[in-house]
Amino acid sequence: MEREAGPGGARRALGRLVEAVLANRGKANAVFDILAVLQSEDREEIQEAVRACSRLFGALLARGELFVGQLPSEEMVMAGSRGATRKYRVWMRHRYHSCCNRLGELLARSSFQVKELALSTLMKFVQLEGEHPLEKPKWEGNYLFPHQLFKSVVGGLLSADEDHSLLLCQFREYLEHDDIRYHTMQAAADAVARATDGRPEVPLAFWNNAFTLLSSVSLPRQESAPSSFYVKHAELSNKWKVVHLREHRKAFQQMWLGFLKHQLPLRICKKVLVITHDSILPHLAQPSLMIDFLARACDLGGAVSLLALNGLFILIHKHNLEYPDFYRKLYGLLDPSVFHVKYRARFFHLADLFLSSSHLPAYLVAAFTKRLARLALTAPPEALLTVLPFICNLLRRHPACRVLVHRPRGPELDADPYDPREEDPAQSRALESSLWELQALQRHYHPEVSKAAGAVNQALSEAEVSIASLLELTAFQGLLWWRSG
Repeated sequence: MEREAGPGGARRALGRLVEAVLANRGKANAVFDILAVLQSEDREEIQEAVRACSRLFGALLARGELFVGQLPSEEMVMAGSRGATRKYRVWMRHRYHSCCNRLGELLARSSFQVKELALSTLMKFVQLEGEHPLEKPKWEGNYLFPHQLFKSVVGGLLSADEDHSLLLCQFREYLEHDDIRYHTMQAAADAVARATDGRPEVPLAFWNNAFTLLSSVSLPRQESAPSSFYVKHAELSNKWKVVHLREHRKAFQQMWLGFLKHQLPLRICKKVLVITHDSILPHLAQPSLMIDFLARACDLGGAVSLLALNGLFILIHKHNLEYPDFYRKLYGLLDPSVFHVKYRARFFHLADLFLSSSHLPAYLVAAFTKRLARLALTAPPEALLTVLPFICNLLRRHPACRVLVHRPRGPELDADPYDPREEDPAQSRALESSLWELQALQRHYHPEVSKAAGAVNQALSEAEVSIASLLELTAFQGLLWWRSG
């Protein structure tokens, strides 16, 4: 290809080649010159070549000049005696495949502009292939979508070598279309299965990219039939799975369960748990199938266990799941780490939710109250200003536990029946004890702490004290700590 000097030289030269190929089949070999520029190392030349390919193959798809059906080998067709038109269409479709393969490779280029242009061009081809299928329908009204091309796009986005979060943000706009969202879920499930098949270890970059894509998929909350299609159709058939929201839910469930069955890196596990209650569980066809992932996460300890308990709590209360160890797991999380500034707000927000039911047995609430009071003896003052009102609220909410404060003759320090080492709250004997720890905290050096501890001696009113503002302050402190760390 002869190139002119100047910044627009490649564009003008490529434009002339495109016009020549579209105007005269005898100039078809000029496609090789266009594809050769796609292999360039110069960013601007590559971009011009991508635009040229977009114009050329976009026009050929729209004009129906690519072979339709199971593509035969190029050598066999060229050596055969079939007509020139058929040979041209087979030959040009092979060039189209070469172009798409190269565009897929460009998704891994260092230049984001090249990646973005390659993605938009591939998605243009997806749309055109959907409107002008390159495969023959099996029956009249058969739903056709360019699955292979679209799988290669999703596979390129889910790179195992580099972070594609910016490119995935660009792809998110296509997920607003119901058909793209549906096929993305299927393609992502397939990509995860292939990436993990027989591999002892999967790169972190892949898990990050996969989570970014999966978490971008959002199903509609309202029960309405999908109607926004990227690939246009003259009319929609009720026989197509893509037009039914229930099929989208099945694909959504298959995608997430296929992802969560693997041993995910801890940071990915945390990210999943943060969105589980709001972005995953409400859209699953069978939410109870999340139990295996949540139960495994529960065993990891710390903040991860707490986040997993949040998901389990939703399954228990909204989907009637049986999980007898729920409160035992929560009780096991009560250790000095709950007072960590980064962890405290989320713990007490969720613990308040988990212990909100007035139907919980008194022994269980007493065990949590007693464990918190014992831990409070060594907690920092800023944590105590949250913990003490929290304890008082538990006593207000569960009158049967007020005996811990009003027991006529509380046990002496060396005779407290409460067993802090017991893992089962039912066996801790907390209800037989008293909250002598709060009496000790009434002599705390910090005046606000001693005042908060003294509130338990007053008549506990029915109205609870809101700790929301305290939790918001703690969360803000945790954010500052996270940023400074």
